[in-house]
Amino acid sequence: MSASASTSVQAARKAVADRLREIRQDAGISGQALAARAGWYKSKVSRLENAVTPASAEDIRAWCRACGADSETGDLIAATRSADNMYVEWRRVQRSGLRQLQESYLPLYERTRVFRTYCANVVPGVLQTHAYATALMRSISEFHETPDDVAGAVEARLARSARVVRQGDHRFALVLEESVLRHRVGDAETMAGQLGHLLSAMAFPSISLGVIPFAAERRMWMIETFTVYDEEQTEAELLTARVNVTTPTEVRQYLKAFTEFAKLAVHGADARALITSAIDALDQSAQDS
Repeated sequence: MSASASTSVQAARKAVADRLREIRQDAGISGQALAARAGWYKSKVSRLENAVTPASAEDIRAWCRACGADSETGDLIAATRSADNMYVEWRRVQRSGLRQLQESYLPLYERTRVFRTYCANVVPGVLQTHAYATALMRSISEFHETPDDVAGAVEARLARSARVVRQGDHRFALVLEESVLRHRVGDAETMAGQLGHLLSAMAFPSISLGVIPFAAERRMWMIETFTVYDEEQTEAELLTARVNVTTPTEVRQYLKAFTEFAKLAVHGADARALITSAIDALDQSAQDS
């Protein structure tokens, strides 16, 4: 997990670990005594108190019972589950396939008024064409070895995108690295169609699309793809998991990063020129082959 995406998770788990230590100290018992009462090796107490090992619900119950602090159990278990929900492994939410995951985002998308998305790898989901989304989800499904429901997942994504982009008062501020225009997802025809759709989407009143040129003088380094939903929640996408950030100070950091990326990006005619150049490169590649 990258440092920028993991801070909230680590802080939440450390808060639980610190409270466990306080409960033990308030009870006036040593780590060795607690381990004996709980039937653990002494090293487990140290690992839990230092957040080396995240505490399970059963660990918390045993800890509080050994310290005579059963009243603390419920709040600590809730805090642990909150920390776990910040870091969600893709294999956990994709075990039944990709369609259900796509559909699960709809309530969040419907209640969000302003989306701020930075992408360094692929075209944002809300602007993907059917062919591009199919090629992308096919590769995701094969890599993560999920049940093959790609067709249904693509339909769910496109239906969700059409609903929020074309209806209601949602606004989308999107910033892409120029590399997104050049990384080929699917075949040349798929990529050309996707780039053409980006040009068309720039006319939507709800869409603001910027592209950071290769030649931009970097004041902000490339980081993981992320979306800030209004100013309340950020979701960062990693290879193995998604990280949900809700701590206000960290959400503000992502908002600051997005602002810096937007300053590096070109918009309007200059962005269209970069997209058109990427289309021309595809045409030239086809001619050369």
